[in-house]
Amino acid sequence: MSYNFIIMGIFEQNYRILKKIAYDEVIFDFKVTEIEDLIPHFENLSYENIKDLKHGISIAVRVLDEVLNTIEDHPTRLYLHHYKNLNYYLDRVALKLSFKIEEMGFRALPIPASQIVDWKTQKAHLSHKMIAKKAGMGWIGRNNLIVHPEKGAKIRLATILTDMPLKIDTPIDRICTVCRKCVEICPADALGETPEDYNMERCLEKLREFAKKYGFGSQHICGLCVKVCNAEKEFREWQK
Repeated sequence: MSYNFIIMGIFEQNYRILKKIAYDEVIFDFKVTEIEDLIPHFENLSYENIKDLKHGISIAVRVLDEVLNTIEDHPTRLYLHHYKNLNYYLDRVALKLSFKIEEMGFRALPIPASQIVDWKTQKAHLSHKMIAKKAGMGWIGRNNLIVHPEKGAKIRLATILTDMPLKIDTPIDRICTVCRKCVEICPADALGETPEDYNMERCLEKLREFAKKYGFGSQHICGLCVKVCNAEKEFREWQK
């Protein structure tokens, strides 16, 4: 048995151990990617602290359809509560995975699912969707969110950075095609034909308006483009 074969077996075994823990916790999807080329984009994390953490684990939990159905032309308090609970749930699972990684002798840094560290630019410690995209969780849609092949934009994400040897997943070479439902429903007119057309200022202005009008405090949520995302149907057609 070759040395490389043994090493790859270890990578696969570690991957399966963590994925089982995640799936036992009803995580919807689990993906891994190398992040060395992404580290320079992690503006709010110390390079010295993370330079040896070569892998990013992306975990996703699905948003419940019936909660999304309560949204009509604005976000609801039910959606706000669900949104916050999904973030807490992701953080709890990320912590559990991180404890397991440390027990196995490696380093793990769980990154909160939703924590703004720079309110002016609306940036977190890192971009969960950047890691999720490279890991093959989905592609970036017209709504500037990760679009999963099975659930569209109806997911929430969290990330764990680690030096644990892990099998790497393959990115999905795909973009949104004929569906424009998110563009048509956007109350801020912030979306266009490509992800690059996304207008963050228009989006944020509308989110602040919703927060003030409906008493959401500092929570900036909408959910309209998430609710109508039909990418999973497009993906099935594309695979035929």
